[in-house]
Amino acid sequence: MGRAFVYVILGGGVASGYAALEFTKRGVSHGELCIISEETVAPYERPALSKGYLLPEAPARLPAFHTCVGANQERLTPKWYKEHGIELVLGTRVISADVRRRTLLTAAGETISYKILIVATGARALKLEEFGVNGSDAENVCYLRNLTDANRLVGAMNSCSRGNAVIIGGGYIGMECAASLVINKINVTMVFPEAQCMPRLFTPKIASFYEDYYKAKGVEFVKGTVLTSFDMDSNGKVVAVNLRDGKRLPADMVVVGIGIRPNTSLFEGQLTMEKGGIKVNGKMQSSNSSVYAVGDVAAFPVKLFSETRRLEHVDSARKSARHAVSAIMDPEKTGDFDDVPFFYSRVFTLSWQFYGDNVGEAVHFGDFSGNTFGAYWVNKGHLVGSFLEGGTKEEYEAIAMVTSLKPAIEDLAKLESQGLSYAMAVSREPPPTQVINVGSSGSGLGPYPVLETPMYRWHATAGVILAGSIAAFAYWYGRRRRRW
Repeated sequence: MGRAFVYVILGGGVASGYAALEFTKRGVSHGELCIISEETVAPYERPALSKGYLLPEAPARLPAFHTCVGANQERLTPKWYKEHGIELVLGTRVISADVRRRTLLTAAGETISYKILIVATGARALKLEEFGVNGSDAENVCYLRNLTDANRLVGAMNSCSRGNAVIIGGGYIGMECAASLVINKINVTMVFPEAQCMPRLFTPKIASFYEDYYKAKGVEFVKGTVLTSFDMDSNGKVVAVNLRDGKRLPADMVVVGIGIRPNTSLFEGQLTMEKGGIKVNGKMQSSNSSVYAVGDVAAFPVKLFSETRRLEHVDSARKSARHAVSAIMDPEKTGDFDDVPFFYSRVFTLSWQFYGDNVGEAVHFGDFSGNTFGAYWVNKGHLVGSFLEGGTKEEYEAIAMVTSLKPAIEDLAKLESQGLSYAMAVSREPPPTQVINVGSSGSGLGPYPVLETPMYRWHATAGVILAGSIAAFAYWYGRRRRRW
């Protein structure tokens, strides 16, 4: 027993919805496309789960945040998929894949074959048991990766009003959930082994600002230690968290956000792997020509840095999915994926955006006692990353643009003194008609409008214009729809 499709998308996350929409825009016929997902609902915008879904009043609920509202496009409800002849195979787990035979086997014993497969399996949350700590099955221990997790978290919050929550982890999930719990009038303590929050992205100075802001909201931080065990009551609920440094923290609920791992197990030994994911080329095509990979699971060449990376963010999932479909449906007109890495977050009344890479030396600017500040990262004489908190639409566009240009920087002190005005100046320069070396202007910042080598041209398919459009949309979305 089995079914056959021309195109199959494996995974029902953000990338799947954006790929489906792109397929319909490019003329996919009814009955040609199938989406297989372990979840029981159509693809949705996952960022809503740590934001609007957790609000105490008028929380976001489906169908409000089905894809692709996160990019201000159509909302793809189950009815939409039916009207477009797209088969949704929900609540279905695939237990094996054979890329040579182009088949997938489900847990129910059905074989689904394809001509082209897009792997959008995403990633799973790391569990405490992988670090030698038991207790994930306790009803008041929560993770946050999918809708089932979110519902469990909401239930724990509802039974924890004005109680104590302990968050294990100081990354994205930890910071965003902490803000939501505070809004729900729950006392929050964050525990993580590092010396600061968001250590993979923030500098110590940036982290200090956010930690101080959270402390003013009542959040407590316990750093430099880890969870070792839970104390349970007779009903199997966690009542306290025990830490390696000897502390015991009372807990009515626990949220765990200690990282993710790409879901690649179905394809290990069949496809080339790199950076923990499925290695793909600039068309998002794997080592098997009939298999593409997108989102968290894909390790793709980032042109800006001339190296292969995996990007664990919704923006990458959306764009890589669209690009893969373009490469499948119109290969002759589709170039290589050319994306400026982009991350953002919104908590309380704060909103930041980051572009590029945080390697090299950080140059901070702005008023860290106020609400608008940022940083540039300069590596090997070029600006490679930009961060801005509290920016305007134009300012976010400017830092996106300057990062995509990767300009030469000769004087870090001068860059620090100019701060955001440097990016604004670059963004107002007319695009050059050719790549030339204009020499130093005497500012100490080098020939910022153009590069000495034509690595990232203004007319590339996804360079400056794309970066600016991303920033503009992110700003609009952050101000108008703080729910996801």
